[in-house]
Amino acid sequence: MNQKVSKKEESKASGIFASLAIPMLVGVGILLWMFVLGNPSNFADGATRHHPVKDGIGSVLGLIYLGGFIVPILLSLVLMSITFSIERFLTIAKASGKKSAESFVRKVKVNLAAGNVDEAIKECDAQQGSVANVIKAALHKYKEMQGESTMDRDQKVLAIQKEIEEATSLELPMLEKNLVIIATMASVSTLVALLGTVLGMIKAFSALGNAGAPDSTALATGISEALINTALGIGNSAVAIIMYNVFTTKIDKITYTIDEAGFSIVQNFASSHKR
Repeated sequence: MNQKVSKKEESKASGIFASLAIPMLVGVGILLWMFVLGNPSNFADGATRHHPVKDGIGSVLGLIYLGGFIVPILLSLVLMSITFSIERFLTIAKASGKKSAESFVRKVKVNLAAGNVDEAIKECDAQQGSVANVIKAALHKYKEMQGESTMDRDQKVLAIQKEIEEATSLELPMLEKNLVIIATMASVSTLVALLGTVLGMIKAFSALGNAGAPDSTALATGISEALINTALGIGNSAVAIIMYNVFTTKIDKITYTIDEAGFSIVQNFASSHKR
């Protein structure tokens, strides 16, 4: 029961973090665009902001600023990808435990083979994390079933399996939480960038459509705006896809480790208890 309450509190805290972080990051993205990218020192004339300085970081910042009002939206999405990637990295690292999960599972197996269930539980306390929490729950049920006289072996095995499944169902959602935000960044960034690209191209073609000689400055500005938005959006989308795949791979590895340890516990109980 305490574990369920704890997980609910962790899930609630994670939800609050997401609900607060998103609007804050949108605000930070807008401020970066206005005061960092749009700093007058990034532009040759220091006022009109039509021509970025030729050299240094200011030339890059000024050029990005000229991408238009879509840029702060894309900057916000970039900040979200970075923030939630860091948050997921820390959460998944904590879930894996203090030491190598493979080494931990190996120690648990050795202790179970020697009949030292209490020592195996101590290993769980030292390891901590999601893997250790699931195995610890299974080991407590293991001990409980050892003293159970009203159930046959198959019922005891099923009880241990059910405990493993319940403990796993409590741990895994916390690992997957907020991954949907990173996955959303991968698709939304591309769409927002496409919007910025279209708006930039509209400006460019409008310049071409002027009566008489085309406005070369407006044409260049429109094309530049389109490409800046495209680069920001595609770059952020690529990073979000990579991070999403990295985290899902880590979660799959944790899930496999839990399944391996759970299977070993069940098999050990079944082989050492004939009735």
